[in-house]
Parts: sequence; structure tokens; C-alpha cells
Amino acid sequence: MLAPPIRADILGNAFLSALTNAGVAYTQPTTTTAAGQSVCPMLVAPGGSFDAVVAEIAANNGFSQKSAGIFTIIAIATYCPGVLAPLLNGGMQS
Repeated sequence: MLAPPIRADILGNAFLSALTNAGVAYTQPTTTTAAGQSVCPMLVAPGGSFDAVVAEIAANNGFSQKSAGIFTIIAIATYCPGVLAPLLNGGMQS
């Protein structure tokens, strides 16, 4: 019964470490992790696009557009890497 929380902690820690390594500053690890986890559902929602997610992340989390873009890429790579190929191949709206 401990596997899901442990996996979530490992992914969350990897996500936060990647943000730090990329120079994206954050102050609330729990809130930041939750925002990262929200990226994948936003991408696959009707009308979802990379640009729309970046704009929402920037607006809701106080990031610049550049930092929000980096944040979104790291969130995708961490929480839903299967979405990367369609994004790179232009399969999702941008």
C-alpha cells in the first residue's frame, strides 16, 4: 500500500530537482508539485495546447513566460512523457 505515495514522492522530487537545475525558482514545493501535476490534464483537455498551458502556468504561478515554458516541459517530461512525441511532431495544437 505504500507504493503510490513513494512513487509520487520520487517523481515530485525529480520534478523539483529538474526545476532547480533548470534555474526555475519556486518557494512552495507542495504547490509547485501540484502545479506540475496539473500540466498533463490541461494538455489533453479539449482545446488544450502547449501554449495555453504555458500561459496558464505563468498566470497562476507568477512565472515569466520563459520560466513557465521550461516548467511545462519539465512537467511533461516528468509526469506524462508519452505526450512529448506528439508535441515534437506537431500532433498537438500549439
